[in-house]
Amino acid sequence: MTIDRRKAEHIRINLEENVNFPELTTGLERYRLVHQALPELDLAEVDPAIEVFGKRVAAPILISSMTGGTPEAQAINRNLAQAAQTCGLAMGLGSQRAGLENDETAGTFRVRAIAPDILLFANLGAVQLNYGYGPDECRRAVEMVEADALILHLNPLQEVVQAEGDANWGGLLQKIEEVCRALPVPVIAKEVGWGISARTARLLIEAGIGAIDVAGAGGTSWSQVEMHRAPTVRLRRLAAAFAGWGIPTAESLQAVCATRAELDRPDLPVFASGGIRTGQDIAKCAALGADLAGLASPFLKRAVQSAEAVVEEMELLMAELRIAMFCSGAANIAALRQPDVLARQ
Repeated sequence: MTIDRRKAEHIRINLEENVNFPELTTGLERYRLVHQALPELDLAEVDPAIEVFGKRVAAPILISSMTGGTPEAQAINRNLAQAAQTCGLAMGLGSQRAGLENDETAGTFRVRAIAPDILLFANLGAVQLNYGYGPDECRRAVEMVEADALILHLNPLQEVVQAEGDANWGGLLQKIEEVCRALPVPVIAKEVGWGISARTARLLIEAGIGAIDVAGAGGTSWSQVEMHRAPTVRLRRLAAAFAGWGIPTAESLQAVCATRAELDRPDLPVFASGGIRTGQDIAKCAALGADLAGLASPFLKRAVQSAEAVVEEMELLMAELRIAMFCSGAANIAALRQPDVLARQ
């Protein structure tokens, strides 16, 4: 199956099927922000802005990597980018392999003209470094979209339950290290929905990675997505068997932040994604140490409508985040991270 057809199927399945983890949750429900009846703040003073890679982001919200490579994906990416520019938020693009291998699809990823000021991330599958890709292809992906950083996504489970998946993940760390040394922009390691462990975080940080997106379990399950598109009963059963696999987002976020501290790398950004749905989820992730919280599914469902629909969703999330901060007595993101702001239930 061609890459563009596979991407089109992924969009359709995410929009039409139930692809959430059937039982596993993000773990964020185990935490609550401590209400302050006397916040000693004016809501107008609450500022959720944060700086990542030298760029100001109006709130710690990232449009997580979704799609590209098809006409429908182009419309989605343009709507997402326009909304990100309007609201001052960050955006990650979908895997650009299709754009590198077919010039005709490269334009489906190019959004910089629409969003000249946003923090923008290019994206390639890390495993492609074992299938002929190297620093040159990574550099081309960044240049294609004028990105501020490159995401190398890690999706071993998704690959091995795909009929056309890439199952050779041996020796990949050294190649990731080579890319980190070669590129003029930071390289972000990102899971796609099963989380980053402390051991993996340590290996990635020591290899020179510039940021980590934990992309934990509890939101969209890509094994469930692959189950819906599997061409055989065997592959459907294999994909379904892993419906409960993964590290919940909150658990992964804490493990990666702890590893960052152990390695004395407070400068290294950590992003939380995987099942983030509300402004309070974003606030909890920030309180647990995340620099950005990534959302995909809520934005995808609005992006198929219009840029205005995405802006509406973003503004609602930002309003809820600011109210959560206000009622927690936190005027900014640094204040959210004080030890008395978040309690475990």
